[in-house]
Amino acid sequence: MIIAVDGPTASGKGTLARQLADHYGLPVLDTGLLYRAVGYQTQLNHGDADNAADALAACDFPVSLLDDPALRYETTGGLASRVSVHPAVRAALFQRQVDFANQPGGAVLDGRDIGTVIAPHADAKLFVTASPEERARRRHAEMRGRGVDVTYDAVLADVHARDARDTGRADAPLLRATDALLLDNTGMDKDAALAAAIAFVEERRAHRG
Repeated sequence: MIIAVDGPTASGKGTLARQLADHYGLPVLDTGLLYRAVGYQTQLNHGDADNAADALAACDFPVSLLDDPALRYETTGGLASRVSVHPAVRAALFQRQVDFANQPGGAVLDGRDIGTVIAPHADAKLFVTASPEERARRRHAEMRGRGVDVTYDAVLADVHARDARDTGRADAPLLRATDALLLDNTGMDKDAALAAAIAFVEERRAHRG
């Protein structure tokens, strides 16, 4: 069984994907981590994330980089959003994601184009979102909890900027697949969101027989 979990930044899609993977005993891939690795490697290479050639060169990052805590930094997330607009970067990472999705037994993948590009054949697709203000509130609380001195207004501006890049890029923009469940968790806690997701996955499994 393949489960695709898409959505904008700070929507909670990564948490939900991991919960679904635990529930169904499936491997999980945070595809955004691949783009974070490319963005961070671009920086390590002293390249420009907005330059397609520099970003493509960074796609040859060592696998060990995926375990680097720096990939979780807010600044790295911004770099990931910038390198992900380059079609050559998306093409370079495409097969790695497809292979993970199609492994025997299935998988859970979260990202921004899983249900539309990477695994359009997924058995269940979810599009997880929340209001920009709620997503900024969550991200701001998370960052302050890590000791990062940042204002809510700055985080909200960054959320809007990332949304604009993700939805406006020419190649594989952030879109809700037509057969994906729209899960707006603005007013939900994690348990309620998970229950809604599981109910949908079970309905899809029953429908597919």
